Amino acid sequence: MGFGRPPHRSPLLLAALVSVGACLSAQAPSPFDSTRAYTHVRDQVALGPRPAGSPANIKTREYIIRTLAQAGYQAVEQPFDASTPVGRVKMANVIATLPGDRPERIVIASHFDTKPIDEFRFVGANDGGSSTGALLELARVLKSRPRPPFTIEFLFFDGEEAWGEWRDPNHTYGSRHYVTAARSAGTLASLKALILLDMIGDRGLNLRRDTNSTPWLTDIVWAAAKRLGHGAHFLDEPFPVEDDHIPFLKAGVPSVDLIDLDYADWHQAGDTLDKVSARSLQIVGDVVLAALPDIEARLLKAK
Repeated sequence: MGFGRPPHRSPLLLAALVSVGACLSAQAPSPFDSTRAYTHVRDQVALGPRPAGSPANIKTREYIIRTLAQAGYQAVEQPFDASTPVGRVKMANVIATLPGDRPERIVIASHFDTKPIDEFRFVGANDGGSSTGALLELARVLKSRPRPPFTIEFLFFDGEEAWGEWRDPNHTYGSRHYVTAARSAGTLASLKALILLDMIGDRGLNLRRDTNSTPWLTDIVWAAAKRLGHGAHFLDEPFPVEDDHIPFLKAGVPSVDLIDLDYADWHQAGDTLDKVSARSLQIVGDVVLAALPDIEARLLKAK
């Protein structure tokens, strides 16, 4: 076989190829590693049911603290006793802090407990596991970035789930305690925004706009999703949600809840690891990372 002259390419075609190459090179791989996040979900599920006050719940807290330490954080527990329908239950939130240029805080949060259910074994792969796995990976990614303009707090709530029926005050024990403690400590005013993750790992990811969430914060997150091409998973459909963000909203903290309640295995025995998709974890992780600079810019502008 001989070698002839290279095929002729017009200047317009060459320009187009250069443009495409530049676009491809600009699309750097995402720093969010959904494989790591999925592994964190798997490790939680391996502990079994993790309701507040259980030995597996304590092991989950230890896992969170150990994983955060590997990423360079010195996490702390916020222990408290909660009055529940089954009596007093010892609980503890886990908090890790990434210092920023300013002391004011942006909180990214998830609950790590699973619903107490006696009728069947509930391991909460999506409900509790997915958001906690994503939050651990977000903490790792943000630790490796330049110092942020605001301090970022990674907050893992205990006791989000209710014993039996969801009825005040039988739910959101950890988030209510955190807000109460912040008010008592005089640090509530430094909380500038909350991004809450909950049930974000199922394969048919459909996140609707929670009507209880702060509109401007929701707008920023949904705009980031559309910008990344994930608008099909962040639906412009209103849907009211009661979750760990409500105590923050009542305290005047702008908050947004990312949750998919369109999930057939919610609080069912089928909420198992096979229902969780690394792809869904990747989408939510990327959207949060893309939205964060816009949230920071909005807060700086408000100064």
